[in-house]
Amino acid sequence: MKIFRNIALFFLLAGPAFAQQGGPHLAYVYPAGGKAGSTFQITVGGQFLQTVSNAFVTGPGITATVQDHHRPMNQKDFNDLRDRMKTLQEKWQANRRGNPGTNGVWSAADAVEREQIREKILKNPPNRTANPAMIDTVVIKLSIAADAITGEREIRLATPNALSNPLRFLVGTLPEISKVAAKPANPDLDKFIERLGGTPAPAGTPKYEARISPPATLNGQIMPGGVDRYRFFATHGQQLIIAASARSLIPYLADAVPGWFESVLTIYDAKGKELASGERFHFQPDPVIHFEVPRDGEYTVEIHDSIFRGREDFVYRLAIGELPFVTGIFPLGGKLGEKTSVALTGWNLPEKTLSHDNSETGIASLAEKFFNPVPFVVEDLPECFEREPNNSDATAQAVPLPIVINGRIGKPGEQDVFRIEGHAGQQIVAEIFARRLDSPLDSFLRLTDADGKQLAFNDDFEDKGSGLNTHHADSYLTATLPADGFYFIHLTDTQGQGGPEFAYRLRISEPQPDFALRVVPSSVSLRAGMSAPVTVFALRRDGFTNAINLELKDAPPGFSLSGARIAEGQDKVQFTVKAPAQSLEKPVAIAIEGHALITGTLVTRDAAPAEDMMQAFIYRHLVPSKELAVVVNGQPRPFLRDAFKIISATPVKIPSGGTARVRVSAPPGNFSERFKLELDNAPEGISLANVSAIPAGMELVFNCDAEKMKAGVTGNLICDVVPKNMGTANPQKKLGNQPRRVAVATLPAIPFTIFAE
Repeated sequence: MKIFRNIALFFLLAGPAFAQQGGPHLAYVYPAGGKAGSTFQITVGGQFLQTVSNAFVTGPGITATVQDHHRPMNQKDFNDLRDRMKTLQEKWQANRRGNPGTNGVWSAADAVEREQIREKILKNPPNRTANPAMIDTVVIKLSIAADAITGEREIRLATPNALSNPLRFLVGTLPEISKVAAKPANPDLDKFIERLGGTPAPAGTPKYEARISPPATLNGQIMPGGVDRYRFFATHGQQLIIAASARSLIPYLADAVPGWFESVLTIYDAKGKELASGERFHFQPDPVIHFEVPRDGEYTVEIHDSIFRGREDFVYRLAIGELPFVTGIFPLGGKLGEKTSVALTGWNLPEKTLSHDNSETGIASLAEKFFNPVPFVVEDLPECFEREPNNSDATAQAVPLPIVINGRIGKPGEQDVFRIEGHAGQQIVAEIFARRLDSPLDSFLRLTDADGKQLAFNDDFEDKGSGLNTHHADSYLTATLPADGFYFIHLTDTQGQGGPEFAYRLRISEPQPDFALRVVPSSVSLRAGMSAPVTVFALRRDGFTNAINLELKDAPPGFSLSGARIAEGQDKVQFTVKAPAQSLEKPVAIAIEGHALITGTLVTRDAAPAEDMMQAFIYRHLVPSKELAVVVNGQPRPFLRDAFKIISATPVKIPSGGTARVRVSAPPGNFSERFKLELDNAPEGISLANVSAIPAGMELVFNCDAEKMKAGVTGNLICDVVPKNMGTANPQKKLGNQPRRVAVATLPAIPFTIFAE
């Protein structure tokens, strides 16, 4: 029985079942959307996709089936096939000349083998120039129901043991046109085709042209130097919207500058004369052109990267037609429990106003009737509208506290001034919501006293909850008033711009402590009965510092959390999620919520799923996802159900400058001979000094550096189980074949606190 358990343990842990960091990773999906009521193929590129067996799309009405896998073969396999092909070619040539010689007689079996070799090489040719992040591709068949809800979805791929990150996928109503999926340049394949007597692909990227009939959504990929052109007929007076989606499909490229595909649109007439061009729409990288057709005739729209970069993940969707497009709304939000009449500006709009029922706080979307999503915020504070004139202290608009003011910087160089009455020691907060609601306003706030003395100012305030913004242009200031009297809030545009679309919401109040939560990653892979780490970020507001306790919300039976508490004053915590003892047939969406006391009242906030994404090698963003998807796989092993369990009391008390011992149960058998423990994302100043076997399992010894870790600090220690026999990386290897040093299991989080001896 002991031998059986040792063998079972080795295969259970040493396989990829727990390899959260080494699971499939998606770089792009092409096309990145489709029409409701259609069936078609998509190509998904990324890493570690060879064993992908399933595809999942959020929301109802879409079925996905994996059809094929592609990966460049390694050089040895290619050399072997090439040599065998050479032998067969020589045999065929000799027989054709009527002189078989020692080669033998050419047979039907030889012909079949030659064709099989040719197909193998053409399907997965070697490619030393391929990008390792997109080395694997998977072909998937998608069927979208005719009544499927349109809009943004997410697609994930799953291997038998892990779930990928999500990618955006759009369901639309326009006819769809797609280029053939792009492939990177492949000199290896070109040489092979030349040897077979064929003609290799032309050097560089050929220009692409196609004729289309609006309205339509055009799908393409831009390769290096690529320029795609679409010709169409239009009639005089048509109000065409030509809108690119590129950065909105793949928000950040970790290894490219500026960190996304920066598309450029240009419209030409039949004679090649440029009529309109666009690189951005307001502050958004994806361009939109409103084109009023001057006369009947043929026109061409062109799309390319701003500096002619390109690769497979430079994916775009280009919509063209007389589409209802909103360029601005006013006001940008409303008060909870009330109805707000919203004025609309834009093109091809069926109506100029709409009524919004403000039933829930937060940022919602007014996208139901429009081509583009339109953010709208609901808050629970009194509201008013800006009144002109209010461009100086003398004409300042008097407002009570607390208040949210809906206004505009109506023309270039304008400023809006508001007067408040305060008392000595009173703390005041002024915050702008504009850029976060798609307004082009780049705000600047100043607080002055009655004599004009400046007490506080702010230009840009970073809101980590706004994960798609790279220019955090909204302002936030706080100050303690020195005396009783009148004070003035001055609001301008930093760049001196203005106009009807430069709308804002200005909150002036005493601090309103609150918090929001983000949980990453948004895809979690678990082995039945085992644990994996996740991180929750606390986005604290208006000086809120209290601890936040995290819990599962309506989760399926068997899930549990360990160490799920964000300590007072801290902005994140890494903890573990434990899976039920039984595997699940498909991924499930779970939710995490946080509870905290705010001025004596227990407040609950949901943790929004997100991906921690890198932009341009360095900048990190918490990009929102649709759901927190969890896959639970593997057959349950009764003797391993409580194999990893913290025996010692928690939180573990570690003396500053000293050591602490923690006892953990371990699987039976020779666990310590095959595996070791490593700290995952260890707090600076804490190290795992030793692991030793004890009758009950293992004893872990943690060291605390007194210079780096002071008394009073709390948190979690996350210990990964790593095979001792992992190979070393070979710098000569490419194509994503490197050994991956990843955890095969994770212990439940070990809460700790540092104390002074």
